[in-house]
Amino acid sequence: MTTPETLQKAAAAIRHARVLVVTAGAGMGVDSGLPDFRGDRGFWNAYPMYERLGIDFVGAANPAHFSRDPAFGWGFYGHRTNLYRETVPHAGFAILLEWIQRFGLEHFVVTSNVDGQFQKAGFAGDAILEVHGSIHHLQCLQPCSPAIWDNHEEVPVDLGTMRAHHIPHCIHCGGVARPNILMFGDFSWLSDRTRRQERNFDEFLTDSGGEPMVVVEMGAGTAIPTIRSLSEQLGHRYGATVIRINPREAQIGAPHHSVSMQALAGLREIDAFLAGD
Repeated sequence: MTTPETLQKAAAAIRHARVLVVTAGAGMGVDSGLPDFRGDRGFWNAYPMYERLGIDFVGAANPAHFSRDPAFGWGFYGHRTNLYRETVPHAGFAILLEWIQRFGLEHFVVTSNVDGQFQKAGFAGDAILEVHGSIHHLQCLQPCSPAIWDNHEEVPVDLGTMRAHHIPHCIHCGGVARPNILMFGDFSWLSDRTRRQERNFDEFLTDSGGEPMVVVEMGAGTAIPTIRSLSEQLGHRYGATVIRINPREAQIGAPHHSVSMQALAGLREIDAFLAGD
């Protein structure tokens, strides 16, 4: 249970910060109606058609499908592209932007999500690190070149078979294109775009050295702990105060703060204390 005292301390950390790093995992999108694929059952609740096929999330998010059966590979990623394009970012994104403006915070976003929701909500693209890439960018499956380009493809999907009616092709060689996303067992992902984002983040941290920093982490689980580990590293190396918002796995030691709530609820509760200033 999250106490008012914890929320008050979290609000104080934001109020006194000069630098904000937002770190986000799949749980950040739940309040926007996006699935977080928590366990096989969570994945199959979102995609019951894959349960009938006996395929779990790791099996669906496998780049081998694009080589063996591109219509099936694009069935999963075409559906996800369409879903993310239609999704409206929840009000928590606006709360974060309002804090940035109100307190004049230098800021950066680091997310394991490939959905592009932070950009859609109004965060600047050059202040975002997408550690697993983005579904809104494509690359050649082979790849024939280091090119990465915007995904403007329309990919209708048969939900009964999870097969795409259209297969995107490489703009250079005409072969099969794939999302510029790091998948499971992936050896052909082009990381150049993400590496540029990493350099931007490194420069941001260098420029922010010594300034009071707060990390607001949302929806980052322990199954793939990339985001959680980064938040804790920032706490250790930069003296940042971490506010971990998570409904099931909020645990983090002092001097950091655990908020056992969904992302939107946690942000609203903290914001209520800030609004009382």
